[in-house]
Amino acid sequence: MGLSARDIRTKLDLLVAGMTGLRHDGRFDEPNLDGTAGDYISFDSWEWPQGVGLYGLIRLWLFTGRDDLRTLIENWYAARIDAGLPSLNVNTTAPMLGLSVLWRETRDPRWQPVLDAWATRVVSEMGRTEEGAFEHHVSDKVNDDELWDDTLYMVALFLASYGEASGRTELVDEAAKQFLVHTRYLADRKTGLWFHGWTFQGRHNFAEARWARGNAWITAGMLDLFDLAQMPNPVKDYLLGVLVAQVNALLPLQTASGAWRTLLDDPSSYEEISATAGFGYGLLKGYRLGLGTHEWRVAGLRAVEALLANIDEAGTVLNVSYGTRMGHDLQFYRDIPIQPTGYGQALSILCLSEALRHVEAGEHAA
Repeated sequence: MGLSARDIRTKLDLLVAGMTGLRHDGRFDEPNLDGTAGDYISFDSWEWPQGVGLYGLIRLWLFTGRDDLRTLIENWYAARIDAGLPSLNVNTTAPMLGLSVLWRETRDPRWQPVLDAWATRVVSEMGRTEEGAFEHHVSDKVNDDELWDDTLYMVALFLASYGEASGRTELVDEAAKQFLVHTRYLADRKTGLWFHGWTFQGRHNFAEARWARGNAWITAGMLDLFDLAQMPNPVKDYLLGVLVAQVNALLPLQTASGAWRTLLDDPSSYEEISATAGFGYGLLKGYRLGLGTHEWRVAGLRAVEALLANIDEAGTVLNVSYGTRMGHDLQFYRDIPIQPTGYGQALSILCLSEALRHVEAGEHAA
């Protein structure tokens, strides 16, 4: 498909520079509930886009062994922790995923007390819906009785990762429970895709939006869940079946460019690159782990081509939709503005890091 390891490595370097250079430009004013200013763009803010971003950097560090990345990551966490952590919610938990992987690899004593305390608070303090799922409360909004796709990536993966690394099996069990209950209410039995959200107040899936990035959190998140922790066999088998059903629905919806649309099954909605990167990462990783077919690899490499076409000379990922609240009609999703973000950079780093494994393996075989 014309992909070269050299080109991908060059783009990865640009993506790191693009992520660390992100700064809030005043375009979006989203104050937090505690009165502080919300910043979902700047690299030095402790929020969910930056949390996903750090996880992408850490995965890249593990793949390349680059000391400069490790220094960047450790300095980021040290500075944010010294400055004081924000209030606990779903989105402020996201940076803990990367920190748990960093601690697993280094066993640096600076990090475990922070991780241990946060994990304990998640389990004991985070709001829950019926059946014990985490309510999607975030820094600037309380979402009582609501389940969102995003929660699994922002919270459950951290519990699985840290629980496995620390031997706290109750955290792994909690992560498994969250995946199971969210699957019950968010996976669409008719199509195999996932709805963005569910509310127990009225018991419905809001606009029934089969939103691309929400689905990408699931594709990428399930593959990482299997990587980060040992799931009980029945749980893993069940979730793998759910994942395969989702991918079977995704493959016919890939556009001619290799991308997916922000509403997956709506041809009038725009192509969205953060979701495309998440799908590419999950499809390629699933194939590499022996969980998917050759079609997964083909679609994943097509997604890589679409992604590469949307990275500018400064390393900024283009055509990324801004943070998306729960929509009550489908037009809401079509109207989400485009904005470079940390999660756009991070999902792209994850995707290209995984692609590099496949391309290098092909070049070596040749």
